[in-house]
Amino acid sequence: MSSKPLADRVAIVTGAGRNIGRDTALMLAEDGAAVVVNARSNQAEADAVVRAIEQAGGKAMTALADIADGGAVDRMVAATVERFGRVDMLINNAALRREKSLDEMTITEWRDVMAVTLDGPFLCVKACLPHLERSGAGVIINVGGLSGHSGARDRLHVITAKSGLVGFTRGLAQDLADHKITVNLVVPGLVGTHRPGPEPQHHSTHHTLTGDRVPPAEVAATIRFLCGPLARHITGQTIHVNGGAYLG
Repeated sequence: MSSKPLADRVAIVTGAGRNIGRDTALMLAEDGAAVVVNARSNQAEADAVVRAIEQAGGKAMTALADIADGGAVDRMVAATVERFGRVDMLINNAALRREKSLDEMTITEWRDVMAVTLDGPFLCVKACLPHLERSGAGVIINVGGLSGHSGARDRLHVITAKSGLVGFTRGLAQDLADHKITVNLVVPGLVGTHRPGPEPQHHSTHHTLTGDRVPPAEVAATIRFLCGPLARHITGQTIHVNGGAYLG
């Protein structure tokens, strides 16, 4: 097998400026894919990932876009096709991971989380679909969250949105199978990521069996495998990468 199993293929990775998204973009590029590094507004972070890919001999571009904005998503996909000619892989990684008690949560805060975590993947899939259908080996990876399966306090909006990705993944896998598009959900848990603000509350009540936090690169490596030629018969699945913190 070629040392570049994703050569001549193109991936869009949302929320790719840091952590899991960043490592995923770097790994897909390492396997030969041209990568579109999406961020909502942090141009510097996205550009840094693009530079790292290019310095390693790969191809990449920055695409600033709020994935909850259908027009912005359409423009991102159009720019991708203009630059690279195709879209073969869509990694729906961007999300809002906020905490707020129910009695303090406003409908605006509820909708903000739904818009990015659920509407965003829907809009990205819709925009990419004609190109994924032409790929002949299209891949959609949705990125979930531990609390969507285990539960947690003060994360009702996040839990609801992340749980929705389970049904979204299963439905898409059924609907897109005839087009040779695989769809899977990768669920990270207790990942050792850089994040602004305090640690999520559920990190104090959940513990890995391995005794340490999951490196973002291990989540990215799972996504990398599912994008590759040896995963063409894995579809509609929920795959947990959490060090045993949740046994699903």
